[in-house]
Amino acid sequence: MPAAVRGGPRAEAKPRAKAPLKPAPRSRGKAPGGRRGVRDGVGDHGPSPRLILAGAAGLLAIAFAGVLATGHRAESLAAGVRQAADGRLAEAGFRLRAVRIQGASPAAAADIVKAAGLYRNQPLLGLDLDGLKRKVETVGWVKDARVLRLLPDTLVISVVQRRQLAVWQHDGRTLVIDDHGQPIPEADPARFAGLPLVVGQGAAAAAPQILPMLAQRPRLMSRMEALVRVDDRRWDLRMKDGSLIQLSATGEEDALMQLEQLEERARVLELGFERIDLRNPDVVAVRPREPAPPGRAAPAGA
Repeated sequence: MPAAVRGGPRAEAKPRAKAPLKPAPRSRGKAPGGRRGVRDGVGDHGPSPRLILAGAAGLLAIAFAGVLATGHRAESLAAGVRQAADGRLAEAGFRLRAVRIQGASPAAAADIVKAAGLYRNQPLLGLDLDGLKRKVETVGWVKDARVLRLLPDTLVISVVQRRQLAVWQHDGRTLVIDDHGQPIPEADPARFAGLPLVVGQGAAAAAPQILPMLAQRPRLMSRMEALVRVDDRRWDLRMKDGSLIQLSATGEEDALMQLEQLEERARVLELGFERIDLRNPDVVAVRPREPAPPGRAAPAGA
């Protein structure tokens, strides 16, 4: 039977991701002559953002027409024209200055920004939003993602984050798993000491079925140290005082109801025991705790 020990070996620490981009200060003053000043060093005598946008659209239209006329031979030319258009749009202020992460914890947000590979002042309209969505969804924290442009200078990444269910210990590794039993590689188990500990082969896949049953029994959960998967068939509940509760391979809910009835009659959880065997639905076997020898302290919680 595998040992249930908190704080097992962890994966190597990952480098800290850069902080999310922040919006630059926006000028609200008016330039001499009653016109508003253009940000980012574009002078009053330069082309307006509207004119630059129109010019960039014209370049893209020409590139598209060239592809239609000449086929794949013009694709490299079109790519160059698109790059030039992106540069013109960036001059008009359509460049990335801020990334807003919605629906993610601070730890997850840092990993999301790192996976997205964004950098300040890159052309905003040239970003591949579908490609960014795929990158974000490779992050273990993320169940689903949406990516939106917020013109002129902001990108919004909205995610549905996976719910952390338990810490899984197996084969010398310790991982956080979600409510479908899938590992979240980026999550540091040391930061989730309040989650239940499940141990053994197959424990991650089986945990989503058993843990909701135990969550309905907070007194039992508060006394439990770990859930140990035995032969990938059934569970042992290892208690904080060293005692053991053996559940059947099927009908865990019925076995837990038998345990509740036993607790109501005999207060076994409070009095202490060595083992309660619930593997046979027709017979409940309780092995009392042996008295501690003289001069030796009884186990904690006994």
